[in-house]
Amino acid sequence: MNSRSVDTLDAELPDIGAGIDIGARLSQLRQERAWTLQQASRQTGVSASALSKIERNELSPTIATLQRVARGYEMDLVDLLADREAPRSLAGRRSVTRASGGRAYQSNSCANTLLCADLIDKKMTPIRSRVTARKPSDYDSWPVSDAEIFLTVVGGTVVVHSQIYEPLTLQAGDCLYYDASTPHIWLSEGPEDAEVIWVLAS
Repeated sequence: MNSRSVDTLDAELPDIGAGIDIGARLSQLRQERAWTLQQASRQTGVSASALSKIERNELSPTIATLQRVARGYEMDLVDLLADREAPRSLAGRRSVTRASGGRAYQSNSCANTLLCADLIDKKMTPIRSRVTARKPSDYDSWPVSDAEIFLTVVGGTVVVHSQIYEPLTLQAGDCLYYDASTPHIWLSEGPEDAEVIWVLAS
């Protein structure tokens, strides 16, 4: 199955959780570094045109794109989504996210909740997602990340599409670990949205 160019970088419409203006946030961070859009593009691997549209809130990026931006800005993903920098963490840290907690981030393909979002500088980012996408066209482009991803299905049925593998159907209790540098998408199959817990490890 063909994907669109990853230069468009999985930009999706509407809304970032927790009330943050992601466009203003990225514009502020770029200006603090005195970077042009071209310099920010070189640092993050996100095209200058996509960054410009994100800063103007014409496009809302998926988590895969946000992670690339965070890495380019030498920040934690959760810190990027916060309205101010969190204090540095001490040794022996831990975090608990209750069933109704977490930091929400909505895209056209998934309703995401970042778990244990009070911790920064994590080596992995745990996320709970309800997969709302039902067809490839629900994605503006196929996500790509420098990370490796582990996911386990906790409810429903997920079909994972990749440029290099045949579609893979996963049921509740099934797990998958893969290199996310190849464009890929997740789709729910069946009457209910699938729910997954997944971890990005960089």
